[in-house]
Parts: sequence; structure tokens; C-alpha cells
Amino acid sequence: MLQAQTNRLPVIRRSSLALGVAVSALLICTSTPLRAQEQDTSDTGEESTRRIPEVVITATKREQTLQDTPVAVSVVGAQEIERAEVQDLADLQTLIPSLAVRQGQTAGNATFFIRGFGNGQNAIGLEPSVGVFIDGVYRSRSAASISDLPNLERVEVLRGPQSTLFGKNASAGVISVTTRKPQFEFQGAVESSIGNYDLRRIDAHVTGPLTPTLAASLSGNFNRRDGFFEDLGTGARYNERNRWGVRGDLLWKPSPDISFRLIADYDRIDETCCGITNLVEGPTGANVRAVGGQFVSQDPFSYNVYYDVVPTNVIENAGVSLQGDFDLGFAALTSITAFRRNENASDFDADVTDLSLFSAVAQQAKIETFTQEIRLQSVGTGNFIDWTVGGYYFDEKLSVSNQIANGTDYRRYLDSLIGNPQVLVNLENLITQSTGVRPPTLGGAGQGITDNGRQDNTAWSIFASVDLNLTERLTATFGISYTEDQKEVSLNAVSTEALSQQNLEQLGYAATLGQLLTGRGVNPTNPTQVGTFIQTNPQVYAQLQQQALAVAQGPANPFNAVRALQPFPAFLGYPNAVEDGISNDNSTDFTARLAYDVTDNVNVYISYATGFKATSWNLSRQSRPFPADYTAGNPVFDRFTQRPVFATPASPITAAGLNLVNLSSGTRFAGPEDSEVYELGIKAAFDTISFNFTVFDQTIKNFQTNVFTDDGFVLANAAKQSTFGVEFDLTWSPYQGLILAGGATFLDPVYDSFPNFGDGIDVSGQKPQGIAETQFSLAANYGFKVGSFDAFVRADWQHIGDSPFFDDPAQQAVIDATDYTREQNLINASFGIRTPSGLGLSLWARNLFDDQYLVFASPTVLQAGSFNGAPGQPRTFGMTVRRAF
Repeated sequence: MLQAQTNRLPVIRRSSLALGVAVSALLICTSTPLRAQEQDTSDTGEESTRRIPEVVITATKREQTLQDTPVAVSVVGAQEIERAEVQDLADLQTLIPSLAVRQGQTAGNATFFIRGFGNGQNAIGLEPSVGVFIDGVYRSRSAASISDLPNLERVEVLRGPQSTLFGKNASAGVISVTTRKPQFEFQGAVESSIGNYDLRRIDAHVTGPLTPTLAASLSGNFNRRDGFFEDLGTGARYNERNRWGVRGDLLWKPSPDISFRLIADYDRIDETCCGITNLVEGPTGANVRAVGGQFVSQDPFSYNVYYDVVPTNVIENAGVSLQGDFDLGFAALTSITAFRRNENASDFDADVTDLSLFSAVAQQAKIETFTQEIRLQSVGTGNFIDWTVGGYYFDEKLSVSNQIANGTDYRRYLDSLIGNPQVLVNLENLITQSTGVRPPTLGGAGQGITDNGRQDNTAWSIFASVDLNLTERLTATFGISYTEDQKEVSLNAVSTEALSQQNLEQLGYAATLGQLLTGRGVNPTNPTQVGTFIQTNPQVYAQLQQQALAVAQGPANPFNAVRALQPFPAFLGYPNAVEDGISNDNSTDFTARLAYDVTDNVNVYISYATGFKATSWNLSRQSRPFPADYTAGNPVFDRFTQRPVFATPASPITAAGLNLVNLSSGTRFAGPEDSEVYELGIKAAFDTISFNFTVFDQTIKNFQTNVFTDDGFVLANAAKQSTFGVEFDLTWSPYQGLILAGGATFLDPVYDSFPNFGDGIDVSGQKPQGIAETQFSLAANYGFKVGSFDAFVRADWQHIGDSPFFDDPAQQAVIDATDYTREQNLINASFGIRTPSGLGLSLWARNLFDDQYLVFASPTVLQAGSFNGAPGQPRTFGMTVRRAF
């Protein structure tokens, strides 16, 4: 225990130092305000003592104040987002301690985590456990939600399972974004920013009436910035920003009881992203250099790389939604209809060197999604029963294509790895001798694999929630939902990679048998001599066959060094005679909550909720039949007798005649996951201070996750993952104009049961990778007057504790031997001033002190012992000019 405390001291010191710097800078800026902001006045004209404004949210699908909503939810308003220079959902983690965002090796490959739970990275078929909704419309993949944020009203982050009221994949939580509606008063704003890395950003929006009953708004954004990675070979820059979008919004209110809101949007990302660099150089680094390759070794924060493939990302998002709201007197009816399309194309340098080991590692995907929600809610106040009933329908069509091909340096690199250029030559000669046909060059350029997959997903749910106002202070809530989710999936792949298609057991048998025959004085290339020997010595030949088979299937196979160099074998597509490619899941989920107003300012609640996420399919070349459907094994034939020496083990796929050379078992999909949470919370709101405190115990059974193999990711279910945690946030205004805010999340995550992690590894009882035990933030915002000008100064500090990079203990041990960390201590600051006419100027910086941390780490493809990864974004700063009218 003493050792553990000692190991934490550097973390505490760094955190304390960062906090001290931030607070000191803030005090310097705010110690001598020219004039405090004037107090708000009430309708009576009397001075109000309230300095913490009430916040209205829709976490329970009805408008309530944050204080009156007995749900664990964090809210960030438009002004705070603007002053903090938050541009997209990834930046929100600096304001919300329970939220974490991790960027992968492509721009569209991001994952959202709430309370440490989250997935959806590195596999397009793996749907996220954190649902993202923008104006009530579900965004099914992170690539459809990472664009620059539109004209916002607020962002709500709901923690814990939310499947009762949110119809799709909310087993870990929900991020709900609400934009500003069009106004019946002409107004707007335009802003322009410049910054380091040649940042150029423009945002504009305008709104106003078209008729007395019709209002419109139009907004657009353009964001361009150079990359902070430099390719030392070509001089190119990576991790740039190059994105733009437009959005139109119509609000029609033909009567006080009816309104329609029509939203259409389009945005595009076209970026060279993302830079990945070497973290640990293994023994294969020498092989890379031996064939003329270059890479920046073990220096990720130099942001320098050598690539031969430019990492490109093109993402297009478009959609239209129509929301209708009707006041029926006894209830309010809401309908939200939406259609969305997302197209995503990416390529990256898998080997992280300037060798042409792979000429392409590309993916293209297209997703079209239709959703419909209908909701009926009681209206009025003082009711004994408040109720909500509704239904949700989801229809999505997904197509995906992946390609990976050998580069021009691939064969020379293989020869270097094997250590003997003659091995592959001998293998080619043996194939020619055995088959009479010269094979393609093993490891030849242009060979590879292309896979194409489709998924049709339909789901529907019905839900109901009832609030029983038992007394003026005591409310009981009961919610229930029923969901059905069906997926029909097809996946096929074509491999032209000659080396991966070779049956090494067959070739090892042939080579060994030839040597044994030669030892008996028989020329194995002379069919007559071999035939005569078999006829005259049948028992001896049978013994030679068994000896050759034992060698072929054992460690003495002369071609065993080649096994690890067969990443793209022939692929068994589906549906087929054994696998139908269909999953049907259903779930009934519940919410039960008891909330009590201790006083007008303090309430407490206790709740229980469950959540659900349907089966996720692996839509990539790493998809393999389940062991129940297939037992791996390559057949071995004697080319002289034309009879099998070894037949593959019996299995349904083998019986159906579907066995392929080098086919292995694995997983096709990860089964549905079920979550539950027990939660106890306290909420308090006074005129100058408010706080929330939550204790929870959250569990996900069959948690869907990715497991990295030699050249890709496979899906798996962790039988049980749980987290016990405590959350706390505080907002305090010690005097007019100054608001101090802070929040903290403390987690104790564990894989309660994960015996089938892969390769016989059991990680039960282990802490899951990527989940920090501590995450907290502190922020200070001071608004004041400079003459007739409004001004503000703001600073915040975000701390995310260190966490494992890998679930595999052997891989984590390699990183443990280094100084790399995932711990983040980010300080952001801004200062702004605005004239009475609406002209404003702000100066800002993110990651002010250039904190260095790693986002993720991963084994390097075909470079055993080496690891690559991504460093966090360095310091950025700039100036923004705004004009409101």
C-alpha cells in the first residue's frame, strides 16, 4: 500500500502544479476589476440575490430544470462552449469530467466514453454504447457526429443506461445536443478566428421572420488549419483541419398550439489525418532499416514521421429532419422524422515507415439511416400522475469496403524477417514442383485482400414512463421499454495474396517426405522410382508418410517461419449453408426512481435502470466462423498416392464442403450487451451555489469490445464489466460576475469476468484498458465591465488520470517499461471583451502549457515487438473576432 501511494506522488505534484498555475493566472487577471457586473433585477424591480441561473433541460423527454431532474446529467450552455473555444464533441471532455473522447487512427474513428464505458472504435459494425442525439435525431456512428458544432443552445450528457426513453444504443449513456430554434426577431452573428498552425475559421448564422408565422435561420462554418505532424521525407503536414458545413432551419407556428421545425444540414471533412508514430522499437526495427526504411524511433512528441502513404479522410454528412409539436389540451404530441446519410473514405500508413510495405489500407463506408419517433406526454402542473408514452423506429442500410495490398518493398522485407532470402524461393520452387504450375511471386506487390460487406438493420421500440407525485415533495418514477432489433448481414472477401493461400502443412509434408525418400535412395522427382518404392515397400512408405506428417504439423516444419507472414488467407463469406448472417435481439428495460425534495433547494433520489445494445457484427476481413461451426485444420494429401494423409476435423462447415486453406475460427459478431445501474444522488441549488453528488454501481454484461490481432481487430464479449464510482460537481458564485465550477469522477473499473479475451488469455479481475480512475476539472469565469464594454476572463484545468493501454498483460508490460502515460493535465484559458454594439474580441489558448500525453497505443503491423501510437494535440492558440447583430 505504501508503494502504491508513493507511485501516485508524481501525479499529485503535476496536478497541483498545473492547478496552481491556472489559479494564479486567474487571480492576476481578476484581482482588480474595473467594475462588477450589475445585479439582475426581478419583475418587481428589486435586486435579485440569485447568481447561479436556472438551467432547463430535456433529459427525461420533458422540460425541467436541472435541479428538478433526478437524473445524473451534466449540462454545458452555449456561452460556456463559446468562451472555452469548444469546437466539436471531442473538446467537450474538458468541461464534463464523466465524459472522455478518444481519437483513433482516422478522423472518423472516435469513441465516446461515459463513466469509463464506451466502444465503437476500429470496427464500423460495432455500434457505440454511448448514443449521440442532435435535436432528437440519433447519429449512429461517431463519424456522423464529430463535425464542428452548430449554433448551440446546450449540450446534455446523461450518465448511465438510458434505454428506457432513448430508442437505440444508450446502454452507457447519451450525449444530447440541442441547437437554437429560429427566432421571430432578426438577429445573427459572424465570427472569424486566426491562430497558430495557420488556423483560419469562420462561423456565421442569421435568423429572423419570413412571415408572422414562419421564422428561418441559416448558418455556415469553415475551419482550416495546418497539421502539427510533419513528414520528414516529403515535408507534408498531417492532423490538419479542413472542414465546412451549412445548415438551414425553418420554424412554422400556424397557431399557438402547433409548430413544425424543419432542419437540413450538410458538412464535409477532407483532412490528412491522423499521424501515428513509433512508441517502442522492437527487433524488427533493424529489418526495416536493413531494406532502406526510415521511421522516427520512440520520439512521439517530436510530431515527426516518415510515411509513404498519405493518411487521408473524406467524410460527408447530410440529413433532414422534421419535428412536429401539437398541444392537444390533455397532452402534448411530438413527432420527429429524420433521414441521414454518412459517407466515409480513409487511408493510412499501417507500417508507420517510408517503406512501401502496404500500398493501401483503405476503407469506404456508406450509411443511410431513417428514424421516426412519436411521443405523447401529459401537460400541466400539480397532477398526481405525469406520463409519457411513445414509440421509436430505426431503419439503416450500411455498406462497407476494405482494401489492403502489398507494397513494392514487401517481399524484400519478408526476406529480411525470415533471415534467409532463399526460403521463399525454395517455397516457390516446391510449389512449382508439386503442382506443375509456377505460383505468383510470394509477397509480390499489388497482392492483397478486398472485402465488401452490407448490413440492413431495423429496430423498433415502445416506451412509457410514469411520475407519481405521491406528495408535494415525494415522486416515484417507473419506466419501461421493449425493443426488437434485427440485422441481416453479408460479407465476402477476395484474397490475391499468394503467400497467405499456401497450405504450409501440405508443403512441409511434401518437402519432408521428399527428404525421407531421398534418404532411401529414391528420387522424389521421378514418379517411376517413387511408384516402384511404394509398391514394393508399402509398410515402409506408410511409416515415412506418418513421419513426414508429424514434421509438417509440428515445430520442425521447415516453413514455420512463414506462418506469421500469412495475414490474408482465403475468406469464407456469409451467408452460407451454415451461417445465415442474421441476428434477432429483443430486450425489456426498466427504470425505477424515488425522488424527495428535502427542502425547496435540496433533493435526493435513488434509482435503478437497465440498458441494452443489440448484436454488433464484424464487417471486416477479421471475421471468422465461431468454433461451434468450424474446427480449424488444413488437409494434407499425398501427391504420389492421391490419398489424404490428414483430413480436417469434423465440423458443420467442413461437412458442408466450405473448408478453405488456412481458415481459422474466431467470431463473426459480439452478442448483445445488457447494462444496469444502481444510483444514489443529491442535488442542491441555492442563489450563489449549486452542487450534485452521485454514487453509482454500474455493470454491463457481455460488454462488446475489440481485441487486436496481428493485423486487425476482432469482436469479443467481456462476460461482465463493472464500475463503482462517485461523481461530484459544484458551481459557486462568491460574488457578482465570478463563477467557479468544478467536477470530479472517481471510478473503480474491473473486468469481473473475461475468460475468453483471446489466445487463451483470461483477464478476469483486471482493470480495463483506457479507463482512468480519476477525472476532474476546475474552471473559473469572471465577467466584468471596462467602461461600457463587457469583458470576461476564463481558465479551466482538466485532469484525466493514467490508465492501461492494453488488456493483454504481455502488451501492457512492454509499455510499462517506458515513461509513456495517458495522464492529461490540460489548461485552457481565454479573455474577451465586447462593445455595446456587439463587436467582440477574444484571445484563447488550449493546452496552454503543452502537456504531453498519449491517446492510444497499438502493436505495429508485421513488426513484432514494435508499438505505435498517437500523441495528444499540442498547444493551440489564437484570436477570435465576433460581431453580433
